[in-house]
Amino acid sequence: MAQPLPIQLRATVRFLGRVLGDVIRAQDGQAVFNQIEEIRQASVGFHREGTPEAAGLMAQRLGALSLEDTVRFAHSFACFLLITNIAEDQIQRGRIRAGDERADTLAGALRALAAEGVGREAVVDLLRGALIAPVITAHPSEVRRKSVLDRQSAIARGLDDYERADSDAGRAAAERELMREVSIFWRTRLLRQVRIAVSDEIENAVSYFERSFLEALPALYAHWRGVLGEAEALPSFLRVGTWVGGDRDGNPYVTPQVMRQALARQSRAALRLYLDRVHALGAELSISAELAGVTPGLQALADRAHDPSPHRADEPYRRALTGVYARLAATYPLLTGEAPPRPASTPGEPYASPAEFRADLQTVLDSLLEKHGAAFAEGPLPDLLRALDTFGFHLATLDMRQNSAVHARVCAELLETAGVIDDYEALDEASRCQLLLSELRHGRLLASPFATYGEETTRELEVLAAAAEIKRRYGPDAIRAYIVSNTTSVSDLLEVYLLLKEVGLFRPGAPPTADILAEPLFETIEDLRAAPKTMARYLELPLIRDLLAQAGLQEVMIGYSDSNKDGSYLTSTWELHKTSRALASVVGGCGLRLQLFHGRGGAVGRGGGSSFEALLAQPQGTVGGRIRITEQGEVVANKYADPELARRSLETLTAGVVLASLRPHAAADLTAPHTKALDALARTAMGAYRGLVYETPGFVDYFFAATPIAEIADLNIGSRPTSRQASRSIQGLRAIPWVFSWSQSRAMLPGWYGFGSAVANGGVAMSQLRELWESWPFFATTLANMEMVLAKGDLGIAGRYASLVEDRALAERVFGEIRAEWDRTVGALLEITGQGALLEHNPDLAAVIRSRLPYIDPLNHLQIELIRRRRAGDDQEAVRQGIHLTINGVAAGLRNTG
Repeated sequence: MAQPLPIQLRATVRFLGRVLGDVIRAQDGQAVFNQIEEIRQASVGFHREGTPEAAGLMAQRLGALSLEDTVRFAHSFACFLLITNIAEDQIQRGRIRAGDERADTLAGALRALAAEGVGREAVVDLLRGALIAPVITAHPSEVRRKSVLDRQSAIARGLDDYERADSDAGRAAAERELMREVSIFWRTRLLRQVRIAVSDEIENAVSYFERSFLEALPALYAHWRGVLGEAEALPSFLRVGTWVGGDRDGNPYVTPQVMRQALARQSRAALRLYLDRVHALGAELSISAELAGVTPGLQALADRAHDPSPHRADEPYRRALTGVYARLAATYPLLTGEAPPRPASTPGEPYASPAEFRADLQTVLDSLLEKHGAAFAEGPLPDLLRALDTFGFHLATLDMRQNSAVHARVCAELLETAGVIDDYEALDEASRCQLLLSELRHGRLLASPFATYGEETTRELEVLAAAAEIKRRYGPDAIRAYIVSNTTSVSDLLEVYLLLKEVGLFRPGAPPTADILAEPLFETIEDLRAAPKTMARYLELPLIRDLLAQAGLQEVMIGYSDSNKDGSYLTSTWELHKTSRALASVVGGCGLRLQLFHGRGGAVGRGGGSSFEALLAQPQGTVGGRIRITEQGEVVANKYADPELARRSLETLTAGVVLASLRPHAAADLTAPHTKALDALARTAMGAYRGLVYETPGFVDYFFAATPIAEIADLNIGSRPTSRQASRSIQGLRAIPWVFSWSQSRAMLPGWYGFGSAVANGGVAMSQLRELWESWPFFATTLANMEMVLAKGDLGIAGRYASLVEDRALAERVFGEIRAEWDRTVGALLEITGQGALLEHNPDLAAVIRSRLPYIDPLNHLQIELIRRRRAGDDQEAVRQGIHLTINGVAAGLRNTG
């Protein structure tokens, strides 16, 4: 039986910590090691004893550091926390390999459903029509450089080799290699020196496909064949999408050329895999025609190759695959702009589509199965076919995204220049819709090559032209969706179709057709509440009904981040839940399937937390086997850093979707008391939250002074600006730096503020709250996520950040409100859950978090003093570097920060 997680983690961290300590001693000397170790021991002692003496000793050790020592210390503790993450991930891998039978695997889901009378056939039927798609975004909450991620991966491989070694000599050799890798890691710069560009974000995103997804997905399907029964051949329902290179909302650096670059780089990753696998198959399939027959189809494929080699004259499979390789190699430069890495030995015509390539591979497989039996039903060729089904020539479907206000301005200029109407934006909503529908019924285009347009309109038209070109070149799955940020009305969606019509991606007719579908993103509390009515009006339009009838589906994206920043964690979570349920009713009532796209971040304040538990808490009827979920920032590396972690994360996501879709009591039906209670709590929480954030005089000044928001903006971690506009306001600030800043200051405010006031003043009895927590997955998951946030928070440290506020009266007033609400929230949570301390019911998680705090807290203390120095005018590079290293280390320690 596996040891408890804290014991396993402690042993692994001690081992890696010893290796790091040996490296520091060897490279920096015993004195440096002693200095770092003394602070570490003082911090551990403070967390163990909690006495003023222990606190004083830790403060004394930190205060004695010179600026140079401070930077080195911040680097060392950041490295230690990154190594701790490696240890956690390694334990996860070990549990996967040991066949850890948990509910969050497909096998576990099958067992749970069988116990409730739901058979395997229902699961297979669900998955035949399923779509489960994590979507990689470039949201800037990942502070680690790709080089650091690569070094972590190398250390993880070294640790794996050490643990797998079966002799003393083998372990010694593995430890020497591990020492080498940790030595490189110790001397690797943790910080970026220049701001990351969109091209860097594209490269980072594609690296996860090359490192993990391309291998993990086919292996997962092969595993599921055994879980579901050998005869079952599931469609490729599990896909991975991306926003990197297509998300223009607030990012002026995503241009038409960037979109083309994104698809070319993605295609290169997919085609290189296919070329390698076809080459390997050609080397493997040395079957001679003298010893075995082939199907007519395979013979014809071999003859078409015109392979001149006499050595392969009697090897039809090799000749066929030589021709396949030649055609694929000819395709490669057309899609990537580069020569293939290994030239073909014979000329070939490029493949016009992935379907043509697939047909040739299927011909090879059919011959092998017919002539040699089921031995070939699994293995490299079926895995290659699965990869092709999943990734095509485009690798990942790229979503486009832009703000509705941009579309309105572009449409207005096009309509005015074409002489349709002088001031489109002055029209009311009904008049806008009437005009747009009229334009969408005929084929006349608005844009003229002889007209001159403004910079924004020109750029948007060029982006749309690039999208049309990308779809022609890479296939229909290259781009499917156009996400409309800040959707508040029907016209926001119709405007997109008007623009798509300009480049042939929307075609009027009976019925109308579109190669890219407009999809709303509802973000604020107000927009979420209005979303069902907005969608009802939209889906009532005959043109839209005819357009969507072909797919039978409507996707709607709901935003967790901005709704939280707008109205509090509890209110956002509840409004998202209610909106999801209402949208399912509206869309279903129109004869369509609803597909929700959940815009979740890493931190709980942006919808983070366990994806599995979140799925089980979804309202009944809102999943139905189809879901897309954003994977952002540091979460991408945490889940998909290597094939084993990726496989576990993808299987967990699939198991959650299966259970949420089929389990009879996955999410209990709402009752009137449920709704009334949560409405009251959410209303009160929102009032308390907005009272602090938007209505307290001076709160903006407090936030900018009492968090490292300015320093985070200088971190070079994303291509997109921190704020939507150049103003010092909460409304204009993006949700990621908002949450990131509060996480760094350890107040964690977006993940809990308002809940204590809701319980105290919402009029819901404690007995009812306890009953909701015990019986309702939604409420239990909401509280569990909040509890994790509170456990990572520290109001003592947050109070030290408040000391950075020069207006002491403002600091005391605002921090006093925060502390009072913290006390109310923790007290209410403990009373509802019947605990004496946070995470009492989850001792493993409590122990894991506690083990990190002695390394996180000193970084916070140093960050505060360095920020104080910099804001006082000390502009030394070492001060800036020290601040950024502490931000990096705290983020590594908390793991889900942005």
